[in-house]
Amino acid sequence: MAAAILRRARSRRRRPPASPRRAHAGPAPPRGRPTPSDPAGPAPRPTRSCRCRKWRRGSGLAWSMAGTRGVGREAAAARALQGKRPPEPEPEPEEPSLLGAPAPSLGPGSDPGLSDSEESVFSGLEDSGSDSSEADTVAEEEDGASGAEQHSSTEKTPRQQAGTPSPRMEVASVPDEDEYVEDSSDEEDIRNTVGNVPLEWYDDFPHVGYDLDGRRIYKPLRTPDELDQFLDKMDNPDYWRTVQDRMTGHSVQLTDEQVALVRRLQRGQFGDVSFNPYEPAVDFFSGDLMIHPVTNRPADKRSFIPSLVEKEKVSRMVHAIKMGWIQPRRPRDSTPSFYDLWAQEDPDAVLGRHKMHVPAPKLALPGHAESYNPPPEYLPSEEERMAWEQQEPDERRRNFLPRRFPNLRAVPAYGRFIQERFERCLDLYLCPRQRKMRVNVDPEDLIPRLPRPRDLQPFPTCQALVYRGHSDLVRCLSVSPGGQWLASGSDDGSVRLWEVASARCVRTVPAGGVVKSVAWNPCPTVCLVAVAVEDAVLLLNPALGDRLVVGSTDQLLSAFTPPAEPAAQPAHWLEASEEERRGGLRLRICHGKPVTQVTWHGRGDYMAVVLATPGHTQVLIHQLSRRRSQSPFRRGRGQVQCVAFHPVRPFLLVASQRSVRLYHLLRQELTKKLTPNCKWVSSLAVHPAGDNVICGSYDSKLVWFDLDLSTKPYRVLRHHKKALRAVAFHPRYPLFASGSDDGSVIVCHGMVYNDLLQNPLLVPVKVLKGHTLTKDLGVLDVAFHPTQPWVFSAGADGTLCLFT
Repeated sequence: MAAAILRRARSRRRRPPASPRRAHAGPAPPRGRPTPSDPAGPAPRPTRSCRCRKWRRGSGLAWSMAGTRGVGREAAAARALQGKRPPEPEPEPEEPSLLGAPAPSLGPGSDPGLSDSEESVFSGLEDSGSDSSEADTVAEEEDGASGAEQHSSTEKTPRQQAGTPSPRMEVASVPDEDEYVEDSSDEEDIRNTVGNVPLEWYDDFPHVGYDLDGRRIYKPLRTPDELDQFLDKMDNPDYWRTVQDRMTGHSVQLTDEQVALVRRLQRGQFGDVSFNPYEPAVDFFSGDLMIHPVTNRPADKRSFIPSLVEKEKVSRMVHAIKMGWIQPRRPRDSTPSFYDLWAQEDPDAVLGRHKMHVPAPKLALPGHAESYNPPPEYLPSEEERMAWEQQEPDERRRNFLPRRFPNLRAVPAYGRFIQERFERCLDLYLCPRQRKMRVNVDPEDLIPRLPRPRDLQPFPTCQALVYRGHSDLVRCLSVSPGGQWLASGSDDGSVRLWEVASARCVRTVPAGGVVKSVAWNPCPTVCLVAVAVEDAVLLLNPALGDRLVVGSTDQLLSAFTPPAEPAAQPAHWLEASEEERRGGLRLRICHGKPVTQVTWHGRGDYMAVVLATPGHTQVLIHQLSRRRSQSPFRRGRGQVQCVAFHPVRPFLLVASQRSVRLYHLLRQELTKKLTPNCKWVSSLAVHPAGDNVICGSYDSKLVWFDLDLSTKPYRVLRHHKKALRAVAFHPRYPLFASGSDDGSVIVCHGMVYNDLLQNPLLVPVKVLKGHTLTKDLGVLDVAFHPTQPWVFSAGADGTLCLFT
């Protein structure tokens, strides 16, 4: 035990250079008792360093044993050795120190210079069970080795100091200097003695560990928050080199050496600056063959005796081979491992090994233009030559110009030969080719099975009447519910009423501005025409047809009683004056913004108006019986082009530039949003059954929607060459028509079946032309006759046409 304690103390003791120690002749004087040479007792104990603390902390059991059992034994050994102490030799003359300072000497009353750990070590040697001579020999060897390493630069101290001879060892010390100043212990300033335990165990406690005296090390009263850290970062110039010690909770400022060490480790370098990783290798063993062996140790006995372990392994393997668990290795075949890839191919096939070979496209055979003496019609003129030279190389029809030579010998070398060969090679290996299975399909089977137009009659086929009288382009038209009268509005500022059968203008009503829209009330018991002029909607009673219907219409309008407190409305209802009443005007609805469209509900009491203004007031709904106006929307969704009422359900269709929205008027919510995939929607029409919608656009598309199928277009028709201005459904026949700026009206057969599993049948049946283009405008509006398969068209040439 004493030897173990001695080795532990020696491993933890690092001191400044001192004189080498000698072997002891006897035990050290006991601690705490006076000796013959030191009657005053031991000197005060030196301050304990971290080395002593570590030894105490690491080996508390040895400390307690050495402290309790060694007190009595040390005293007895001291009394026994008093008579055996050798006489003190003469003091030897001091030798000059290598460092230039005189070697200190111990006075008669001075302390021998032993630390607390050394005293504890030497005080426990007598009570150990080991031999004293063996322990002394070990101590002498260790002291000699350490002295040779640590004190090579200093001279030896005197063997005996005058006054206090030590029988064990003598230590030279420098006066007024702590012997632990240059202590380089690894645990120099660790005050927290909690050990290597997780610090999370102390999260719920006010302390973080214990010091050497067993007192608690409390956490800081106030943990710095982010604001404190920021202020410290701004004020403290050494903030970047300050870290927090988790063991104690205090901030530690790194030195320059520590910062350099961290930076070296971050760069992947070695921590020691003086370490050279590229030192030359030392060849400890020579590569030459020597006659003497490395060792002459005789061979062991076990090398001549068969191994029992190997015998057991062999028996197990033999048993496994007998049972068939281990299969013997097959003899290797000496034949080469390569084989013929095309051994199974037909040797006669040239491209047999290429399963998916796609032959390169062949070059086109030369024609008359490539001839050295082409026909005269292939030779370009001077204008064609200049035009060919000005074209881009990719836009040229031919990459050469035909030339004529008198004979073949006069033909020079082709200048683009190498370039064309190079481009051909690029085409062969850069252009991908793909094998496609050819399907033998009859081209007639690819064409859809459409019925013949003669089987889809009746539909309008020819122009029957032309209505002339307007002096400017006719923008709109409308047919009376009975089909006897026709109303048209023009840019000349007038509304004309025509008799359909005779094309006679019955009445002309001056509107006072450009007429944008005309709509006849669909109710057969009401004779009213709504006209959109500038910022107002005029309600006209044309006084045509049955006089009872005309009279009942006036009575309906005059029966209105204004409320006592009129509510605020987005439009103003004004009565017509006596002079205006004689002209047919009954009511005027003023909006303050230009009106672009007016349309009636199927029952004839409500009408919708589109205003050319941004915001949520683009669409207004007026009620004729109560003379009330309202704005159904709270916010605008794009620029509204046109609106239409659903013929069956309480729906309102609003067409903007890119979409068509379907609103439920009673629930006041958006039901569907149709995306026609057009650049600009121009017109809208609803099928009489209410399940299909068609839209016309300015990019010459007619889009058919099936509301029960999807919000995407069911079919897109591109029959027109220019922008579509108007579309319309026939109220009775499966017909719909579209008018375009190309001056034509295309009538299509659109059959909607009652079976929901059968898609609508769309077949174009007739192209009608009767208008001349004026200012790049053709047909501006189309409408069907309510009972007959007739279609009316209004053109930019100031005429209206009837096709029957």
